[in-house]
Amino acid sequence: MAAKAIFYHAGCPVCVAAEQTVANAIDRSKYDVEIVHLGTDKSRIGEAEAAGVKSVPALVMDGAAFHINFGASINDLK
Repeated sequence: MAAKAIFYHAGCPVCVAAEQTVANAIDRSKYDVEIVHLGTDKSRIGEAEAAGVKSVPALVMDGAAFHINFGASINDLK
């Protein structure tokens, strides 16, 4: 069974580039990758914060939030 990985972003150019490069490079046989656009799905912001996301783009894997570059603060998305 593949582990869960969630890639959070807000649709900004930095986020889109990270999605195309980082999220698409993850081995899908090891991780079930979900892409969440927090700009259009604000109901998931609390979930992202609870996972440790402080800014987007961010990738949450194995219980840890990995921040990739800087597109926007999570507070700016609220």
